[in-house]
Amino acid sequence: MKIRIWGCRGSIPTPGKSTIKFGGNTSCIEVSLRDGSVVIFDAGSGLRKLGKRIVRDDSCRELYLVLTHSHWDHLMGFPFFLPAYRENYTINVRGGPIAKESVKKYLEHQMEAPYFPARFSSLKANFDFSHGMPIVRRIGTAELIPIPLSHPNGGFGFRLQDKDASFVFLTDNELGHDHEGRRSYTEYINFAKNADLLLHDAQYTPEEYKHTKGWGHSTFVDAALFALHSGVKNYGIFHHDPDHCDGDIERIEAVSREIISRKQGTTHSFAVYEGQEINLP
Repeated sequence: MKIRIWGCRGSIPTPGKSTIKFGGNTSCIEVSLRDGSVVIFDAGSGLRKLGKRIVRDDSCRELYLVLTHSHWDHLMGFPFFLPAYRENYTINVRGGPIAKESVKKYLEHQMEAPYFPARFSSLKANFDFSHGMPIVRRIGTAELIPIPLSHPNGGFGFRLQDKDASFVFLTDNELGHDHEGRRSYTEYINFAKNADLLLHDAQYTPEEYKHTKGWGHSTFVDAALFALHSGVKNYGIFHHDPDHCDGDIERIEAVSREIISRKQGTTHSFAVYEGQEINLP
């Protein structure tokens, strides 16, 4: 399993000199499975560059687009996704267990007038919005398993299991607040347990969280402890706050490592950056 990061910023894109190291594009992750299947998590602004790469390489004509939820920063790249405009591509769109109609509606809505000049109906790719059931889904050689997020308006995190390699994606998951539909802390721990790689929302500092509790995002302290408790091998700090510059994120990375080290944990912790490639066994 190979994972490529095309966007890891939260809330809104943040181009500029202060975000060069970790990147300014919003949530978008490409996963290449061992059988060659390509799974894309989220359609944030990073999806635009990924789409250009896919069309240029022309090596894969069937794609799986898995959406965690419908907030703007996780969908805004879709109207600029070049494969959607090419008739020789099949795009299988997936969401939560009952997301068939809602996912299609979200994508159509952002391309309605006056929000965007092209309509969803003008896209030439073959789209498949298959019903979300059963809970465990097959994608090539892998299983895709959803879990409800603790986030305003809901959403789903995912575990992608491809034989012995496991990737868990829990963006926009607020560990310190009980949103409607959330699961217990123990359930989240069991969901991520012993994964090869966990990417978890860690947007706020504890000081910032005094003013942002209930907004749907975790502190980096809570996220680091969650990674430690779940026993994951690698933990990626994800959904960087738009007001955090590269230096801020470097400090969050350092303190997160210290938290895990003080507890004698073996989890490798790092801040995710745009363009990063991660190979799992």
